[in-house]
Amino acid sequence: MNKSVKRILYIVIVLVIIGLIAYPKLPMSTDSETENSQAASPQSQELTVNAMVVGTESLENKVNVTGSLIADESVVLNSELSGKVEKISFREGEKVKKGDIIVTLNDDEILAEIEKLQFTKKLNEDNEYRQKILLEKEAISREEYETALTTLNTVKSEIKVLQARLSKHYIKAPFSGITGFRDVAEGSYLNPGARITELYKVNPIKLEFKIPSKYISLVNNGDQLTFEVDGYEEQFTGKIYAVEPLIDPQTRSISIRAKASNDENKLYPGQFARVSLTLETIPNALMIPTEAVIPELNGKKTFLYKNGKVSTAQITTGIRTEDRIQVTSGLNEGDTVITTGILQVRPEMSINVTIK
Repeated sequence: MNKSVKRILYIVIVLVIIGLIAYPKLPMSTDSETENSQAASPQSQELTVNAMVVGTESLENKVNVTGSLIADESVVLNSELSGKVEKISFREGEKVKKGDIIVTLNDDEILAEIEKLQFTKKLNEDNEYRQKILLEKEAISREEYETALTTLNTVKSEIKVLQARLSKHYIKAPFSGITGFRDVAEGSYLNPGARITELYKVNPIKLEFKIPSKYISLVNNGDQLTFEVDGYEEQFTGKIYAVEPLIDPQTRSISIRAKASNDENKLYPGQFARVSLTLETIPNALMIPTEAVIPELNGKKTFLYKNGKVSTAQITTGIRTEDRIQVTSGLNEGDTVITTGILQVRPEMSINVTIK
């Protein structure tokens, strides 16, 4: 033998010896372990999904819309007569009471006319008295007496007309409220119809908003609502007092007005409001997550877990909330609805379920 053959032979002998030494130390799988491994293999391939057990709960059918605040009453105060502004008796943005004088126009001329007629009235009263005495003595005819009486009554009527005109020189608040900015100054001359200021009644304050006309049967006078406005984190409450008897033909919506207390004057006409109105309360609603609903061409369905396998149920849905939806038909209380793995599951498929 040459040297290379001997070297190869020695290497083979060493490898055989090493193999004989190491073989008894190798782990040997038993028949039971093999069977368990084979049994576990299909189980490990089953899909694990989350599910929920359907129950009933109280559901509020709410509509969230936007609206605007408006004054309970508002009026532009102006002058019915021409005249110079003698006195301004209000401050801008402050409260006034009904009947308070807002502006006084110069009344010197009309007071002089009334005073003049008062003298004429006294003269005519004396004349009427004398004529009445003479009539009783049959010294004059009844026609002469009636002429004197008519003259007296005419003067009295003229005084009443001037007194009515005099009252218009004192422009008063028609209701209690808050005044706006004024457009006049003392000494300025007003023409009939000239704007003086605007008066607002803001307690209570009105809220106007619109809802789709399909909800018209669910809205009634006296219904409570809540709303929020910019600038405050608190919620305000109001009560519906009027529903417009006309549906907007363009938007198919209906206008609604509510009133809210404004004792602290936090609310202002013109403010933007976010309104939440509860239309109805459903005491026993079936609710499931929106991701569990699968749209189809002819409706909607969801996957159920029954007897260890997947099944399907055709459902009809109703009110949708932020992350859940009401099921009006197709499900019963106690059904187990699959909420995850929707794209992987198939009918009659065996799965592992985690109830959440």
